[in-house]
Amino acid sequence: MRRYAAASSTGALRVATMEAMKEFNTEGPVRPDEHYLIPPLERIDLDEVLGLVRSGKYFALHAPRQTGKTSALLALRDLLNSGAAGDYRCVYANFEVGQAAREDTARALRALLSQLAARAEMTLADETPGRLRNAALADAGPDGALFEVLSRWARADPRPLVLLIDEIDTLVGDTLLSVLRQLRAGYDERPGRFPHSVILCGVRDVRDYRVHSTARNALVLGGSAFNIKSKSLRLGDFTESETRALLAQHTVETGQAFAPTALEAIWTRTAGQPWLVNALCREACFESRAGRDRSRTITERDILDAQERLILARVTHLDNLADKLREERVRRVVLPMLTGAADRDRYADRDRDVEYVRDLGLLAQHDAKRIANPIYAEVIPRELTWVAQDDVEAEEGWFVDTGGGLNVDRLLAAFQQFFREHSEHWTQRFDRYQEAGPQLLLQAYLQKVVNGGGRIEREYALGRGRVDLLIVWPHAGCTRRFVVECKVRRDGLERTVREGVEQTRGYMDRCGAEAGHLIVFDRSETRTWEEKIFRRETPAQDGAAPVTVWGM
Repeated sequence: MRRYAAASSTGALRVATMEAMKEFNTEGPVRPDEHYLIPPLERIDLDEVLGLVRSGKYFALHAPRQTGKTSALLALRDLLNSGAAGDYRCVYANFEVGQAAREDTARALRALLSQLAARAEMTLADETPGRLRNAALADAGPDGALFEVLSRWARADPRPLVLLIDEIDTLVGDTLLSVLRQLRAGYDERPGRFPHSVILCGVRDVRDYRVHSTARNALVLGGSAFNIKSKSLRLGDFTESETRALLAQHTVETGQAFAPTALEAIWTRTAGQPWLVNALCREACFESRAGRDRSRTITERDILDAQERLILARVTHLDNLADKLREERVRRVVLPMLTGAADRDRYADRDRDVEYVRDLGLLAQHDAKRIANPIYAEVIPRELTWVAQDDVEAEEGWFVDTGGGLNVDRLLAAFQQFFREHSEHWTQRFDRYQEAGPQLLLQAYLQKVVNGGGRIEREYALGRGRVDLLIVWPHAGCTRRFVVECKVRRDGLERTVREGVEQTRGYMDRCGAEAGHLIVFDRSETRTWEEKIFRRETPAQDGAAPVTVWGM
């Protein structure tokens, strides 16, 4: 029960007691008394984790941000300290406190040892690390103080010490190297004279750390700095059944139901990414005035509207995701997706870059060629075209007929003329993604027009050779669908058109679209606009719908 202050009719404050209402969690670790949740230890292979701990292993747990790593670590800490899994003493520590010090190792180690001391006292009422900290820093210096504290702390109690280190990969350069090497240095002394087991938790696996040491003026790989790691575990997203179970908790708590189409939309739009699931539902059920009416069923439209509000608000999770697009390793993976490049555009380090981008959560865990979920697929091009969407001169009203239908033919004819007149200037505005300028400019134009009355769904992946766009437009009590597919001319116009038409028809069939449009971008600097610009109809064949081809 929580206590709330409320105003009486006379204006005086009175204290009311009411039962706390659970919510969907979008900030920090889950709390059973406050949040709907999937029990954190059910989301990991607990038998495997406990087996590694019993065996005295040092291992890694990694997953993208806001996936539930910290919640899992805290639940594991409580389990180990309860005695249910054995007689351990376990401490969780968040090493992000050392990030601000960057490569000032002395300053960083003071912060890290203070964090360890505070957590030990809060969790175990153990003041040992606090008593040892200052002397260790004075005697062993920053490159030996952590080793000294952990060694003496382990010897102070016969019970095996288990250390859970969160946000390890937020440490920078020589500070990170110092921590990894001090942990490695005491490995052979465990369990009696060093921590019995250590879990390093972060966004990336330790082997993928590429640490630049200023002191050595060299790049050091995490795998060499911490070669005692026995295994790397990854925390996955929610499964479909877990997603539905989370939503069912809201229905049980409040009586508010989700329509079957809403349940399907939440799962398909998020692919189970925990923060997205919670954020969509929080927006639809708690932030929306209509959604707060518990007698009202949450519909698919509510979920799609909630998604749009989250994107437009550029909430922190999505903004951090978009910020990653500026990294060169991310750009090298995302750019060929946006251009529709084929596999022949591979480069030497692509596989490593793909693994890195997947660890960030941008790529699907089980299909590294695809964006992780439709919401991220929506955010990426829209983030890259924010300025263009504001400045492009195109309005929905120009292309909507008197009956409310969208005239896609007129829309693409207008874009074709716009592209001819402005593409050279506009594509330069997409900064490091200029190669994808034509595709991004098209998407900005469509977004500006369609956003008021419909939506655009996007499909793109490594090596597909195209970018698929689906315009969804409500009209006259039904939903109309139009496919717009983009290809770059490479091996001759006729071959490009032939392949593109076949691909467009396949996508139309899958989406149930009534019309298809293929846009062929010609990036040649030697051909004239008169050669590049054309429009042609490909007739229906064997029952297949006609496709309009636009040259640009």
